Amino acid sequence: MIQVVIVAPILAVRAGLRALLAGEPAVEVTWEAASLAESLEFPADVDVLVTAGDVDLDAPGFQEWLQQQAGHVALLTLTDHLEAARSLERLPLRAWGCLPMDASAEELAAAVRALDEGLLVGSPALLQPRLRQLMVSEEIAVSQVSAGLIEPLTERETQVLQLLGQGLANKQIAHLLAISEHTVKFHVSSIYAKLGATNRTEAVRLGVQRGLLVL
Repeated sequence: MIQVVIVAPILAVRAGLRALLAGEPAVEVTWEAASLAESLEFPADVDVLVTAGDVDLDAPGFQEWLQQQAGHVALLTLTDHLEAARSLERLPLRAWGCLPMDASAEELAAAVRALDEGLLVGSPALLQPRLRQLMVSEEIAVSQVSAGLIEPLTERETQVLQLLGQGLANKQIAHLLAISEHTVKFHVSSIYAKLGATNRTEAVRLGVQRGLLVL
């Protein structure tokens, strides 16, 4: 039996999700909560978290609770925004998935079963753009070997450099990557050091010259 916890700020949404999963014999909804801040109250045996609505992944205590689960928990979020996939990537989860808010009972149950098996799941509209971004990042990382860098850019630094090339400010980059503005500044400084640049314009120019940046 797959133990499921439903997290959504709105009571009606939680009730709706419970009703959608009620017809799946392999699933048992063991707990409901309005926020992930209540994670310390969750049952000990949780296989899949299902979230919907404005759920704060940085809620106090939630990431610590995930760490305590030692990678056992999978998370499915119902959302219509690509940014949610980026947010889930940074969490210590066994598996994660994204479905649109209007997912059917069959889609919801199938996603929960797949996540319990440790698979990545989601609608093409949400996942394909993110997968293309990851493929581009991987291609850029490989090209760094021939770019003459003493120390290659990390995947996150490559993402930040790409967004610098789009002319985004630190605050915008922080929002898109679901990280703090302070962390963005740290990555930018590291990029400057590795490329030998002194400003954004020079970093972008060097990135393009060395094949590290796709404009």
